[in-house]
Amino acid sequence: MSDTERKIADTRGQYLLAVQGGQRLTDADWRDCRIVLTNQRIALIEEEKRQIPLSGIDRIADRFDVNQKSASVADYLALHVEEDVLLVSAADQDGFETDFYRAALDEEVIFVRHPAIEGGVVQDTEWTKGRVKVTDRALRLALADGQAVAVERADIGSLTVEERTVSGAERTVVEVEHSEDGVSVETHLAGEGLHATVLEVMLAESAERNRADLDLSNTEQRVIMALHSGVSPFDVPEFVGIDVDRTEEIFDRLIELDAISVVRERTEVQLTSKGRRVAGQGVGER
Repeated sequence: MSDTERKIADTRGQYLLAVQGGQRLTDADWRDCRIVLTNQRIALIEEEKRQIPLSGIDRIADRFDVNQKSASVADYLALHVEEDVLLVSAADQDGFETDFYRAALDEEVIFVRHPAIEGGVVQDTEWTKGRVKVTDRALRLALADGQAVAVERADIGSLTVEERTVSGAERTVVEVEHSEDGVSVETHLAGEGLHATVLEVMLAESAERNRADLDLSNTEQRVIMALHSGVSPFDVPEFVGIDVDRTEEIFDRLIELDAISVVRERTEVQLTSKGRRVAGQGVGER
């Protein structure tokens, strides 16, 4: 992290001290405050100022409902700091959370494997270092080998998190599925401490928003699988064994369900994050 402290956000909000010294405070209530976020700390300012160095945050979470008062607020960020837990809710929570992700991750270096999987095929890709930048729409990575990788937050299909040894140390590995030029790829990210927990929460939140909940027929599922395996939309009728009119009807339905999107002409389509999730679930069931 840069030695020069710079302000990232200054907004109004509220906070609730849910745990203090390891003890859950079931009578805790929200306190109005000014929230000042820099690349080094978060300050919660009311009559007194409570300052939390970002380096002192052990992990973050999106929920920690200690009582009904905390459960009544739809969106907040839970900061775990040693034996304390503070819940922070801003007037523009989405904007504040992105600012927090930026404060924790921008210009930091993590380990990256890209692409770890491409088009369903495992790649022989080594771990390399990558410098991180967070925007409203994407997690951007500048890799040591010169690659520039963008993981669009609205394009994440699935997410897996596990502990693994990377570069001789135990690290949290986040395996995120997204797309590049219409092809499904997986990018693996490895970090420690605050970097790891922020990556996990940020990308898991995006994956949850994109989660598919589709009721597809067997034929519609086969169309999804065909597109996922690289079959051209023009070849889908012959590959699946249905006529062109039926294929067009299925494309119409999948477009309405946001499982595919039109690329150029009416019949040229590609899978969205929802469609890739359905395909991934289909692969796992076979």
